[in-house]
Amino acid sequence: MYLLLSILCSTLIFVVFKTINKYNISTLQVIVLNYFVACAIGLFSFEEKITPVNSIKSDWFLGALFLGFLFISIFFVMAKTAQNNGVSVASVASKMSVVLPIIFGIYVYHESTGLQKILGIVLALVAVYLTSVKSSSNVNFKKNLLLPIILFFGSGTIDTTIKYIETTYVPEKSIPLFSASIFGIAAILGIIILVIKREFDITLKAILGGLTLGIINYGSIYFLLKALDHELFESSTLFTVNNVGVVMLSTLTGLIFFKEHLSKTNWAGILLAVISIILVTLN
Repeated sequence: MYLLLSILCSTLIFVVFKTINKYNISTLQVIVLNYFVACAIGLFSFEEKITPVNSIKSDWFLGALFLGFLFISIFFVMAKTAQNNGVSVASVASKMSVVLPIIFGIYVYHESTGLQKILGIVLALVAVYLTSVKSSSNVNFKKNLLLPIILFFGSGTIDTTIKYIETTYVPEKSIPLFSASIFGIAAILGIIILVIKREFDITLKAILGGLTLGIINYGSIYFLLKALDHELFESSTLFTVNNVGVVMLSTLTGLIFFKEHLSKTNWAGILLAVISIILVTLN
């Protein structure tokens, strides 16, 4: 259930971004406001009294600081990659990065590597590529190759770090506070960026967008952490299913609600995504 909710929330993030783009709302303002909302939800969800001992002095705080910086910086890298190389390249680079936490889980935690699971992971990577690439997009992998590479390793590092810190330092009762800390740090960095860019005129639409996105964004991280805390799936399996599930559901959402065109290549990717999920989960 936690895994399904994480996939659903991550897909709804896609819907929110499509909607704010449609109504010409400042994406930067929505992003910054969303981090404040997500942080507030985490703080209210934490059942114990919040003190320096259970926040700044916690073993996981430096990890949260690192993740907060990555969250907002990788967002800007993703936006720049989409502008310079095309939306498909940005999507492929960020989603294919799932290979990093998979390798981490297998190497560090000695997770299973059966033939069926390896086949499923390989098919999942192929499925992500086929589903993400749109024939109508301006695809350019060679132009400014540095940005897609940074996006690939940045996105993979986020997932890998979340897994490591959750496993090593974060008790289940501290998940809301850990999540709030990540979003709070990202929010502070976002405010600095808004000041530098002098975007002080925040509209009501941006506030509503930030509120909506913040609730969904918090859910995507919280449910992912809860799923990682569960013993049902190995992390390599969970990240594969989560990533492929988001790509597949986002693509179908774009088809149904935003009338996006799917090529035969995209449909082949969706079919492979279903097969890969079955192979990995039944392993």
